[in-house]
Amino acid sequence: MTTRTAVITGAAGGLGHATARQLLAAGFDIVAVTRDADSALAARRALAPDARDRTVQALHADLIDRDDVHTLTARLRESVERVDVLINNAGAAFPRYAETADGVERTHALNHLAPFQLTHLLLADGLLAADARIINISSDLVARGRLDADDPDVTGVSWRGRFSQLAVYGTAKLAGVLATVALAERLPAGMNAYSANPGVIRTGFSAKSGGLLKAVSWVSGLLAQAPDQAARTPVLLATATTPPAPNGGFFANGVSATPPAPARDTELAAAVYERTARLIGVDALPRG
Repeated sequence: MTTRTAVITGAAGGLGHATARQLLAAGFDIVAVTRDADSALAARRALAPDARDRTVQALHADLIDRDDVHTLTARLRESVERVDVLINNAGAAFPRYAETADGVERTHALNHLAPFQLTHLLLADGLLAADARIINISSDLVARGRLDADDPDVTGVSWRGRFSQLAVYGTAKLAGVLATVALAERLPAGMNAYSANPGVIRTGFSAKSGGLLKAVSWVSGLLAQAPDQAARTPVLLATATTPPAPNGGFFANGVSATPPAPARDTELAAAVYERTARLIGVDALPRG
């Protein structure tokens, strides 16, 4: 049996690290993607004891930068024959408004645009396996997201001057859920895409985010799960013998769940998908 390969972004710690460990135990080779060289080295060393007869590679890229996403794709092309599972886990909820070198709000850049770009570059390169599963990590805060159905802003720049950390993060994650819905109906037969909501996790994510999210995390800390528990949803989506249904679905607590109403608008999903493809400069897959 051919060994499967999983690429996990944001694998330096927390949910990404826990997911990598569990997929190693399930027989996957792992490519852990972190932000810089030092964290990549640390991630590879931390995962090595769990590898046994599996392979652990670590690559680094600042996913806020579109050029770095292109570079990461090139490195993956050199490192693996194919990608069976892509878990877009890297994310952050920045406490203040700022734009990237590409002229987009940085929360949107990391949580929505980078996963979209990486997925489509791997598709264009033919690196995704014929039965690949694409798993985009979502959040409870999707419910706080706001997108204009007639003119959805996928860049986040409309938040300049009225920035709200929770709303901006929720909006970036909402855009990601919508894009996943649209992607699923465009993928070649055999491929599947999912949004996975891990729930509230006991990691340093909220504390490092600062702002209101840090205060919210202190209140919700009593209900938070350990990363190993939170990883069960993306791990199930990656390892289930039969691809979970529905393709494009929103999953939480290991089962299909109903996302907030804006995330169920298929026409808004199509608009978000097509606008994002144009912005990033990748070829949109044909609908249906």
